Amino acid sequence: QVQLVEFGGGVVEAGGSLNLSCTAPESIFKQNAMGWYRQAPGEEREIVAAITGRPTTHYADAVKGRFIISRDVAKNTVYLQMNNLKPEDTAVYYCNAGFGLGDVNYWGQGTQVTVTS
Repeated sequence: QVQLVEFGGGVVEAGGSLNLSCTAPESIFKQNAMGWYRQAPGEEREIVAAITGRPTTHYADAVKGRFIISRDVAKNTVYLQMNNLKPEDTAVYYCNAGFGLGDVNYWGQGTQVTVTS
């Protein structure tokens, strides 16, 4: 079973920052786009940011200008730097590899991000 291992998350005041990391097996990391989804209570899971192998990056409108996705090829790790956090960013954040392209869709265990006002 493929494991994507996430670290980071926690509780922060509005305006603060957090950094998430996600490490994948080398073959998964090198062959797939990776990124992050989030799911707030009572809401559907939504994409937050993605990064390809080129790399190119994509962001949800809600986080553009505040979040930065990056990758470290040597460590097979993707990062999500979250700045100027808002209460509406509160959710469980899930790392993803593949985004369902070519039936590749792997998930991390999820990490809670809570932003207090």
